[in-house]
Amino acid sequence: MRVRLRRGADTATTAVARPVTPETPLAPTLRAAATVAGFGGARGETCLVHTPPGRVLLVGLGATQDEAAAREAGARTAHLLADVPRIAIDAHGMPPALAAALAEGACLRAWHGGQLRSRPDPEAPVLGALDLLVDEVAAVAPVWAAREAAVAGATLARELVVAPANLLTPRTFIERLEPLRAAGVEISVLRRGQLRRQGFGGLLAVGGASANKPRLAILRLPGAFAAPPVAFVGKGITFDTGGISIKPAEGMEEMRADIAGAAACAGAMLTLALRRSPAPAVAVLALAENMPGAKAYRPGDVVRTYGGRTVEVIDTDAEGRMVLADALGYAVRQIKPRAIIDLATLTGSIVVALGHHYAGLFDNDPALAAFVAAAGAATGEPVWQMPIGEQHRADLDSEIADLRQCASGRWQPDACHAAAFLREFAEGVPWVHLDIAGMEAVAEASETAARGPTGFGVRLLDRLVAQHFEDPEA
Repeated sequence: MRVRLRRGADTATTAVARPVTPETPLAPTLRAAATVAGFGGARGETCLVHTPPGRVLLVGLGATQDEAAAREAGARTAHLLADVPRIAIDAHGMPPALAAALAEGACLRAWHGGQLRSRPDPEAPVLGALDLLVDEVAAVAPVWAAREAAVAGATLARELVVAPANLLTPRTFIERLEPLRAAGVEISVLRRGQLRRQGFGGLLAVGGASANKPRLAILRLPGAFAAPPVAFVGKGITFDTGGISIKPAEGMEEMRADIAGAAACAGAMLTLALRRSPAPAVAVLALAENMPGAKAYRPGDVVRTYGGRTVEVIDTDAEGRMVLADALGYAVRQIKPRAIIDLATLTGSIVVALGHHYAGLFDNDPALAAFVAAAGAATGEPVWQMPIGEQHRADLDSEIADLRQCASGRWQPDACHAAAFLREFAEGVPWVHLDIAGMEAVAEASETAARGPTGFGVRLLDRLVAQHFEDPEA
C-alpha cells in the first residue's frame, strides 16, 4: 500500500479514520454518533459515522496510546475501510512514533495473497493508498521510513511463504532475492557440488531425493563499522513431505510454509538494507525440499554434518534441525558472528505448548534472550522463553554417533529436544532459537490480522538490531 505523509486531507479522500482516546474532544456530530453507539475511545472500539463529506471512522486507542495500540488502530482502519481505494488517517497531535505505527498497522493488514488468481478475488481489499495526516511531515518522515522498510521486509517474507512449492524451489527462492541485491545486499550461493565438497551432510541428506537440489544462500550487509556481524540463520524447506517418515495427507498442503524461517531472515536483511542500518549483518539460509525417493535419507542413517559432528537419524520428518545444524555450523566457523538468531517452523509440539500466541524462544545466553523478547514485545511479535534441561540433551545420546537427531519418533513432543540438538552446533556463540511454528500464518482473518502468512520475525529482528547492534562501542 502506498503511504503519503500530508498535513491536510486531499479533497478526493472520502473516508477518514480518527484515532481517539477517551479524552479526545470530538465535533458535535461525531460526539453524538459516538454516544449513540456507546463508543468511548477504549482500545479496540470503533464507530463508523456517515457525514456529508464522507465516512469518518473513530478508532479507539485506549488511555495508554502505546505503539501496539496504534498498530492495532491502523489495522482496524484498513480492515473496516478496505472497500475504499484511498483513505486518510488523521494523526494530528500524535507523536511521530505513534503516527508511524498507525500506518504500519494499516499496511500490514491491507496485504493479501491472491496474486495467482486468474480473476480478481471479489473479497480482496481494494484499499491501495493511505494519506497519513500529521502536524510536521519532516518530524514523521524518518520514523516512517524505518517502519516502511520493515513493512517491505515483512511483505517479502509473506510473498515467499505464500508461494506454492511448484513455483518456489531452492533455486527460485534465490532468484526472488533480487530486491535485496538491488538494495545493496551481497548474495552468494553454495550449490550441490560445493555443498558436497565442503561437507554439508545434513542439507544434502534432506534434499537428496528431490529433483530440486538444495542450496545454501549467504546474504551479507557489511555495515558502517568494523565488528563481527549479527547472524540470522533460517530454515528454508520449500516443501516438506516428511521424507520416508512421510506425513499424513491431511494438511500437507500447508507445508509450503516450512520456508517461513528463511523467508523472515531474508525479509529482515531487506529491511536493514532499505533503512541503511550501520550494523554488519549476515543471513544464512538453508534451502531444500524434503521428498521420499530412492535417494532419500533414512531412519537409522548416520550423517556427518558441516564441521564433522555425526548425527544418528531417527525421523526424516525432523529435517529442519538437520539443515539448521549445517547452517549454524557454517555461521560459527565461517562468519564468526557476535550473536546468532535462528528462526524455523520446527516442531508441532511448540504449537501444542504455546498455541498461535507466541513463538518459542530457546537460548544459551540470557542477555541475548532478553533482548530478543523485548524486541518481540515492542513489535507485536511475541515470544515465550522455553527450557533446555540437562535431560533434554541426555536424551540425544547415541550409541553409534555423536548425537541422535531427536529423542524418539515423530509423536515425541520435542521442541525442547530440538533446541538441545541445535545448541550443540552454536558451539558457545551467543545464540537464540525461535521456533515460529504456529506464528508464521493466520488461519482466519480478523480486524487486526490478514489471513495467510504473517512475515513473523522480520520486524522483531529489525528492532533487535536497531536496539542492540548498531552502536560500534557496544
